[in-house]
Amino acid sequence: MPEFDCSRAVTLPAPPERVWDAVASAEGNAGWLFPNPIEPDGVGARAWDPPHHFAVRQAQGDWFNDLEFVIDDRGNGASGLRYAHRGVFAPEGFELQNEAIQQHTDFYLHTLGQYLEHFQGRPATYVGDVPGGIQGPAGSASTEGLSRLQRALGLANDARQGDVVHLSPDGVEPIDGVIDYLAPNFMGIRTADALYRFFGRGAFGGPTAVAIHAFDGRDAGQAKRRWAGYLASALG
Repeated sequence: MPEFDCSRAVTLPAPPERVWDAVASAEGNAGWLFPNPIEPDGVGARAWDPPHHFAVRQAQGDWFNDLEFVIDDRGNGASGLRYAHRGVFAPEGFELQNEAIQQHTDFYLHTLGQYLEHFQGRPATYVGDVPGGIQGPAGSASTEGLSRLQRALGLANDARQGDVVHLSPDGVEPIDGVIDYLAPNFMGIRTADALYRFFGRGAFGGPTAVAIHAFDGRDAGQAKRRWAGYLASALG
């Protein structure tokens, strides 16, 4: 079975202890990825050396999924992170699945940087299902899904990363913030109290989705229901 290798090296705006908390705890994961069942004492981890080295591996037969985080101190409140995600896929659809992982990884690691720069130390509430977020209707599983959602939200056609936006989607909270990430299949908007992540997974055969990392104590269940209703209406 073909193996994929998704490795990245990034500099993060936080000391190693804060990066460790973000990548090696369920609470930290909620701020930029999605909650994962990580044992606080490293039970079941392949590597556990706070705050420098964390790795986990799942395997069954020929299948495996391996994640590794190596953190080093860059001084002046910054850290280097070497991230590696390796595993196997069934041969059918390998290229598309591999491309999905590569693009998702860039988006997630960018979100990690945003979390550490703007929200580190604040309790995070993840809004959405794990790991897919809040999924739109089946009809949003097209290459036009994200652009349709952007139009529904009221974004200008020439919107760019760094733009300040004031959006008022029907039935959910207003979004006043800045576009912190913009790529053909992904968009991120950072507000004073949340990171909104928009996924155009139609490029990879899945529905358009939204995930929210909230830092204001909002009710995750209520927010999820409202956003699910909005996506059904806007993309149905």
